[in-house]
Amino acid sequence: MYSIIDTHIHLDMYANTKRNKIIETLEKYKIEALISVSTHLESAKENLNLSKKNSKIKPAFGFHPEQKMPTEDMIQKLFTFIDNHAHEMIAIGEVGLPYYLRREDQSIPIEPYVELLEAFIKKAKQFNCPIALHAIYDDAPIVCHLLEKYSIQKAHFHWFKGEAKTIDRLKKNGYYISITPDIFYKERTRKLIEVFPIQQIMVETDGPWRFEGPFKDKMTHPSMLHEVIKEISKVKKIPLNEVYTTLYENSKNFYSLTT
Repeated sequence: MYSIIDTHIHLDMYANTKRNKIIETLEKYKIEALISVSTHLESAKENLNLSKKNSKIKPAFGFHPEQKMPTEDMIQKLFTFIDNHAHEMIAIGEVGLPYYLRREDQSIPIEPYVELLEAFIKKAKQFNCPIALHAIYDDAPIVCHLLEKYSIQKAHFHWFKGEAKTIDRLKKNGYYISITPDIFYKERTRKLIEVFPIQQIMVETDGPWRFEGPFKDKMTHPSMLHEVIKEISKVKKIPLNEVYTTLYENSKNFYSLTT
């Protein structure tokens, strides 16, 4: 069994018993690292605490966009936390734009979210670290523009969905995407894998998000990524050992891991 890295998981959002089960089985399933992204300040604090208990947990600090805009005070406290713990974070994330939230309520203005995202991008630039992004469909070009504005190179578009023109833009800019277990039942994901360079692909669970297909009714565990990698090998028609090695090195280099 080859080593793997889950490049996008919300470890702090698991119930304690399930989280402990994941941590206790990291060695068993050859999981070298978990990039645990945050949704807000308290989430960031919890991910930092988890990382101090287990070195395989790598915390990223940010504000998930699919929620009500934070107050200025909340934003300032989060940025102060990031400044104070920049040497302990692996990346800025999860940050981005609220695509689903605005589909539910079209009266929600996007401008404040764009301003907040730009502030996070400036933080990534300031600390020269990767940024983990929630940027899909029509929002992705807006995010690409901001990344280009600040010459950000290490951009990770997690669970990406978008049109061909935007896919080409991500490829050209050297941005990375990550593939989830939905590869088994989403044709969109399989087509994305076909056209995206293997050198810019990673894998993720986005746990505790649950999946369908062969993982229906199962707790989302990073070990599922072994099956995802096997499927990527089939779709890309690349030998399995080569896919394992490439995805592992992609993740390790992108997040500057010392595993």
